[in-house]
Amino acid sequence: MQQEEKEAAFLELILKAYKAEKVEGFESFQGKKQGRMVVVGPVNMPVSRLFVEEIILECRKHRISKVDLLGFEFEMGLFPDYLDEARRKGVDIQPKYIPAEVFDKRAVERGQVVFHDVAYIEVKPHYRKNEVAVELTDFSVFYSQDSIADAEITLKEGKSKIVVERGQIVKVKKDKKGIVSREQLTKNWTDWIDYWSVDYDFESKREIISVKNPETGEAEEHWTGDYIFENEWQSFRTRQNRKLELTSAYRELTPGRHKMAVKVVDIFGNDTMTIIEVNVGGKK
Repeated sequence: MQQEEKEAAFLELILKAYKAEKVEGFESFQGKKQGRMVVVGPVNMPVSRLFVEEIILECRKHRISKVDLLGFEFEMGLFPDYLDEARRKGVDIQPKYIPAEVFDKRAVERGQVVFHDVAYIEVKPHYRKNEVAVELTDFSVFYSQDSIADAEITLKEGKSKIVVERGQIVKVKKDKKGIVSREQLTKNWTDWIDYWSVDYDFESKREIISVKNPETGEAEEHWTGDYIFENEWQSFRTRQNRKLELTSAYRELTPGRHKMAVKVVDIFGNDTMTIIEVNVGGKK
Protein backbone atom coordinates (compact mmCIF):
# COMPACT_ATOMS: atom_id res chain seq x y z
CA MET A 1 0.00 0.00 0.00
CA GLN A 2 2.87 2.32 0.87
CA GLN A 3 4.47 1.65 -2.55
CA GLU A 4 1.20 2.55 -4.31
CA GLU A 5 1.01 5.83 -2.38
CA LYS A 6 4.61 6.66 -3.36
CA GLU A 7 3.87 5.95 -7.03
CA ALA A 8 0.70 8.09 -6.91
CA ALA A 9 2.58 11.00 -5.31
CA PHE A 10 5.37 10.65 -7.87
CA LEU A 11 2.89 10.65 -10.75
CA GLU A 12 1.13 13.70 -9.33
CA LEU A 13 4.47 15.53 -9.08
CA ILE A 14 5.35 14.85 -12.74
CA LEU A 15 1.90 15.87 -14.01
CA LYS A 16 2.11 19.07 -11.97
CA ALA A 17 5.59 19.85 -13.32
CA TYR A 18 4.32 19.22 -16.87
CA LYS A 19 1.25 21.38 -16.13
CA ALA A 20 -1.12 18.57 -17.13
CA GLU A 21 -4.47 17.72 -15.55
CA LYS A 22 -5.02 14.22 -14.20
CA VAL A 23 -7.34 11.80 -16.06
CA GLU A 24 -8.74 8.43 -15.01
CA GLY A 25 -10.33 5.43 -16.70
CA PHE A 26 -7.43 4.60 -19.03
CA GLU A 27 -4.74 1.91 -18.92
CA SER A 28 -1.94 3.98 -20.46
CA PHE A 29 -2.91 7.63 -19.98
CA GLN A 30 -2.54 9.53 -16.72
CA GLY A 31 -3.03 13.12 -17.83
CA LYS A 32 -4.13 15.61 -20.45
CA LYS A 33 -2.59 18.89 -21.64
CA GLN A 34 -3.83 21.26 -24.36
CA GLY A 35 -5.78 18.57 -26.21
CA ARG A 36 -3.02 15.95 -25.95
CA MET A 37 -3.12 12.87 -23.73
CA VAL A 38 -0.13 12.39 -21.42
CA VAL A 39 1.64 9.12 -20.61
CA VAL A 40 4.32 8.84 -17.91
CA GLY A 41 6.82 6.06 -18.62
CA PRO A 42 8.35 3.59 -16.13
CA VAL A 43 10.52 4.94 -13.32
CA ASN A 44 13.16 2.22 -13.21
CA MET A 45 13.51 1.18 -16.87
CA PRO A 46 13.62 2.73 -20.35
CA VAL A 47 10.45 3.26 -22.38
CA SER A 48 10.37 0.18 -24.63
CA ARG A 49 8.87 -0.84 -27.98
CA LEU A 50 6.21 -2.88 -26.17
CA PHE A 51 5.26 0.14 -24.04
CA VAL A 52 4.78 2.28 -27.19
CA GLU A 53 2.78 -0.50 -28.89
CA GLU A 54 0.35 -0.58 -25.94
CA ILE A 55 -0.09 3.20 -26.21
CA ILE A 56 -0.90 2.91 -29.92
CA LEU A 57 -3.45 0.13 -29.25
CA GLU A 58 -5.26 2.19 -26.61
CA CYS A 59 -5.18 5.27 -28.85
CA ARG A 60 -6.91 3.36 -31.62
CA LYS A 61 -9.42 1.89 -29.17
CA HIS A 62 -10.44 5.34 -27.86
CA ARG A 63 -9.80 7.25 -31.11
CA ILE A 64 -7.03 9.33 -29.55
CA SER A 65 -4.68 10.96 -32.06
CA LYS A 66 -2.26 13.07 -29.98
CA VAL A 67 -0.04 11.84 -27.14
CA ASP A 68 2.87 13.27 -25.12
CA LEU A 69 5.08 10.44 -23.82
CA LEU A 70 7.20 11.43 -20.79
CA GLY A 71 10.12 9.21 -19.82
CA PHE A 72 13.40 9.19 -17.88
CA GLU A 73 15.01 6.95 -20.49
CA PHE A 74 14.09 5.72 -23.97
CA GLU A 75 15.22 2.48 -25.56
CA MET A 76 17.73 2.97 -28.38
CA GLY A 77 16.37 2.34 -31.87
CA LEU A 78 12.87 3.32 -30.75
CA PHE A 79 12.94 6.47 -32.88
CA PRO A 80 12.13 7.40 -35.55
CA ASP A 81 10.71 4.01 -36.70
CA TYR A 82 8.09 3.60 -33.98
CA LEU A 83 6.99 7.21 -34.19
CA ASP A 84 6.57 6.80 -37.95
CA GLU A 85 4.60 3.59 -37.42
CA ALA A 86 2.31 5.37 -34.92
CA ARG A 87 1.85 8.24 -37.41
CA ARG A 88 0.82 5.78 -40.12
CA LYS A 89 -1.84 4.53 -37.72
CA GLY A 90 -3.10 8.06 -37.13
CA VAL A 91 -1.34 8.67 -33.80
CA ASP A 92 1.06 11.57 -33.20
CA ILE A 93 3.38 10.61 -30.31
CA GLN A 94 5.75 13.26 -28.96
CA PRO A 95 8.40 11.78 -26.61
CA LYS A 96 9.68 14.11 -23.89
CA TYR A 97 12.54 13.65 -21.44
CA ILE A 98 11.70 13.99 -17.72
CA PRO A 99 14.49 16.18 -16.26
CA ALA A 100 16.07 15.73 -12.83
CA GLU A 101 14.60 19.12 -11.83
CA VAL A 102 11.22 17.38 -11.49
CA PHE A 103 12.33 16.35 -7.97
CA ASP A 104 12.99 19.97 -6.99
CA LYS A 105 9.66 21.05 -5.47
CA ARG A 106 10.60 24.73 -5.60
CA ALA A 107 11.34 24.50 -9.34
CA VAL A 108 8.01 22.70 -9.86
CA GLU A 109 6.13 25.36 -7.87
CA ARG A 110 7.74 28.12 -9.92
CA GLY A 111 6.96 26.34 -13.21
CA GLN A 112 10.65 26.22 -14.10
CA VAL A 113 10.88 22.54 -15.09
CA VAL A 114 11.49 22.07 -18.83
CA PHE A 115 10.61 18.77 -20.52
CA HIS A 116 12.83 18.59 -23.60
CA ASP A 117 12.24 16.43 -26.66
CA VAL A 118 14.22 13.17 -26.58
CA ALA A 119 16.49 14.84 -29.07
CA TYR A 120 16.17 18.55 -29.62
CA ILE A 121 17.73 21.09 -31.96
CA GLU A 122 18.57 24.74 -31.36
CA VAL A 123 19.07 27.01 -34.40
CA LYS A 124 19.57 30.71 -35.11
CA PRO A 125 18.54 32.48 -38.35
CA HIS A 126 20.85 34.98 -40.07
CA TYR A 127 19.57 37.61 -42.50
CA ARG A 128 21.16 39.44 -45.45
CA LYS A 129 18.76 41.67 -47.42
CA ASN A 130 16.16 39.21 -48.80
CA GLU A 131 18.32 36.20 -48.00
CA VAL A 132 18.34 33.93 -44.98
CA ALA A 133 20.73 31.31 -43.59
CA VAL A 134 20.46 29.17 -40.48
CA GLU A 135 23.08 28.30 -37.87
CA LEU A 136 22.95 25.04 -35.92
CA THR A 137 23.79 26.08 -32.33
CA ASP A 138 23.00 22.95 -30.28
CA PHE A 139 21.84 19.35 -30.59
CA SER A 140 21.09 17.29 -27.49
CA VAL A 141 19.99 13.70 -27.06
CA PHE A 142 18.86 11.88 -23.93
CA TYR A 143 18.35 8.26 -24.88
CA SER A 144 20.18 5.33 -23.31
CA GLN A 145 21.35 1.88 -24.38
CA ASP A 146 22.45 -0.39 -21.54
CA SER A 147 24.06 1.20 -18.50
CA ILE A 148 27.65 1.79 -17.44
CA ALA A 149 27.08 -0.02 -14.13
CA ASP A 150 25.73 -3.14 -15.89
CA ALA A 151 28.60 -3.14 -18.37
CA GLU A 152 31.17 -2.95 -15.55
CA ILE A 153 29.61 -5.99 -13.86
CA THR A 154 29.00 -8.18 -16.93
CA LEU A 155 32.15 -7.41 -18.94
CA LYS A 156 34.72 -10.20 -19.16
CA GLU A 157 38.38 -9.42 -18.50
CA GLY A 158 40.19 -8.04 -21.53
CA LYS A 159 36.95 -6.91 -23.18
CA SER A 160 35.29 -3.56 -23.87
CA LYS A 161 31.77 -2.33 -24.64
CA ILE A 162 30.20 0.83 -26.04
CA VAL A 163 27.38 2.13 -23.82
CA VAL A 164 24.95 5.02 -24.39
CA GLU A 165 23.77 6.47 -21.09
CA ARG A 166 21.82 9.71 -20.69
CA GLY A 167 22.95 11.06 -24.03
CA GLN A 168 26.66 10.25 -23.66
CA ILE A 169 28.58 7.54 -25.53
CA VAL A 170 31.05 5.84 -23.20
CA LYS A 171 33.55 3.04 -23.89
CA VAL A 172 33.76 0.75 -20.84
CA LYS A 173 36.89 -1.40 -20.74
CA LYS A 174 38.00 -4.15 -18.34
CA ASP A 175 41.68 -5.14 -18.44
CA LYS A 176 43.11 -8.60 -17.76
CA LYS A 177 43.47 -7.73 -14.07
CA GLY A 178 39.75 -6.86 -13.85
CA ILE A 179 40.34 -3.11 -13.53
CA VAL A 180 37.57 -1.09 -15.19
CA SER A 181 38.16 2.16 -17.07
CA ARG A 182 35.77 4.53 -18.85
CA GLU A 183 36.37 6.72 -21.90
CA GLN A 184 33.75 9.26 -22.95
CA LEU A 185 33.61 9.28 -26.74
CA THR A 186 31.23 12.23 -27.13
CA LYS A 187 33.27 15.30 -26.21
CA ASN A 188 31.10 17.91 -27.97
CA TRP A 189 27.44 18.08 -29.04
CA THR A 190 28.55 18.01 -32.68
CA ASP A 191 29.99 14.50 -32.13
CA TRP A 192 26.40 13.19 -32.19
CA ILE A 193 25.65 14.50 -35.69
CA ASP A 194 26.10 12.47 -38.87
CA TYR A 195 24.56 15.13 -41.10
CA TRP A 196 22.05 17.96 -41.06
CA SER A 197 19.95 19.59 -43.76
CA VAL A 198 17.69 22.59 -44.37
CA ASP A 199 14.37 23.18 -46.13
CA TYR A 200 14.23 26.98 -46.52
CA ASP A 201 10.49 27.16 -47.27
CA PHE A 202 9.01 24.13 -45.51
CA GLU A 203 5.31 24.80 -46.15
CA SER A 204 5.75 25.13 -49.91
CA LYS A 205 5.03 21.46 -50.72
CA ARG A 206 2.01 19.71 -49.21
CA GLU A 207 2.03 15.97 -48.56
CA ILE A 208 -0.68 14.51 -50.82
CA ILE A 209 -1.84 10.90 -50.62
CA SER A 210 -4.19 8.92 -52.83
CA VAL A 211 -7.27 7.53 -51.05
CA LYS A 212 -9.87 5.24 -52.60
CA ASN A 213 -13.43 6.59 -52.38
CA PRO A 214 -15.61 3.75 -50.96
CA GLU A 215 -18.66 5.00 -52.86
CA THR A 216 -17.20 5.55 -56.33
CA GLY A 217 -14.24 3.19 -56.07
CA GLU A 218 -12.05 5.89 -57.60
CA ALA A 219 -8.79 7.22 -56.14
CA GLU A 220 -8.94 10.75 -54.76
CA GLU A 221 -6.10 13.00 -53.67
CA HIS A 222 -6.12 14.22 -50.07
CA TRP A 223 -3.77 16.50 -48.13
CA THR A 224 -2.52 14.80 -44.95
CA GLY A 225 -2.14 18.14 -43.16
CA ASP A 226 1.64 17.71 -43.23
CA TYR A 227 4.35 18.96 -45.58
CA ILE A 228 7.19 17.25 -47.44
CA PHE A 229 10.71 18.09 -46.27
CA GLU A 230 12.84 19.08 -49.26
CA ASN A 231 16.58 18.84 -48.71
CA GLU A 232 17.86 22.12 -50.18
CA TRP A 233 21.19 22.31 -48.33
CA GLN A 234 23.16 19.85 -46.22
CA SER A 235 26.44 19.30 -44.41
CA PHE A 236 27.72 15.81 -43.68
CA ARG A 237 30.81 14.03 -42.48
CA THR A 238 32.99 11.90 -44.75
CA ARG A 239 35.79 9.51 -43.81
CA GLN A 240 38.32 12.03 -45.12
CA ASN A 241 36.68 15.11 -43.58
CA ARG A 242 35.06 14.74 -40.14
CA LYS A 243 34.16 18.43 -39.78
CA LEU A 244 30.63 19.79 -40.17
CA GLU A 245 29.63 23.22 -41.43
CA LEU A 246 27.40 24.70 -38.73
CA THR A 247 25.94 27.57 -40.78
CA SER A 248 24.02 26.93 -43.98
CA ALA A 249 24.35 28.84 -47.24
CA TYR A 250 22.18 31.94 -47.70
CA ARG A 251 19.03 31.49 -49.79
CA GLU A 252 16.89 34.26 -51.30
CA LEU A 253 13.20 34.11 -50.37
CA THR A 254 10.25 36.37 -51.19
CA PRO A 255 9.80 39.09 -48.54
CA GLY A 256 7.51 38.05 -45.69
CA ARG A 257 7.16 35.22 -43.20
CA HIS A 258 8.33 31.71 -44.02
CA LYS A 259 8.80 28.51 -42.06
CA MET A 260 12.23 26.89 -42.27
CA ALA A 261 12.77 23.26 -41.30
CA VAL A 262 16.08 21.89 -40.02
CA LYS A 263 16.62 18.14 -39.85
CA VAL A 264 19.48 16.42 -37.97
CA VAL A 265 20.38 12.75 -38.41
CA ASP A 266 22.48 11.41 -35.54
CA ILE A 267 25.25 8.81 -35.72
CA PHE A 268 22.74 6.01 -34.98
CA GLY A 269 20.48 7.02 -37.89
CA ASN A 270 17.73 8.65 -35.79
CA ASP A 271 16.36 11.87 -37.25
CA THR A 272 15.03 14.96 -35.47
CA MET A 273 13.42 18.01 -37.03
CA THR A 274 12.63 21.50 -35.82
CA ILE A 275 10.70 24.29 -37.56
CA ILE A 276 11.33 28.02 -37.09
CA GLU A 277 9.57 31.07 -38.50
CA VAL A 278 11.68 33.65 -40.28
CA ASN A 279 10.73 37.14 -41.47
CA VAL A 280 12.56 37.95 -44.69
CA GLY A 281 12.96 41.63 -45.52
CA GLY A 282 11.06 42.65 -42.38
CA LYS A 283 11.85 43.73 -38.83
CA LYS A 284 13.93 41.13 -37.03
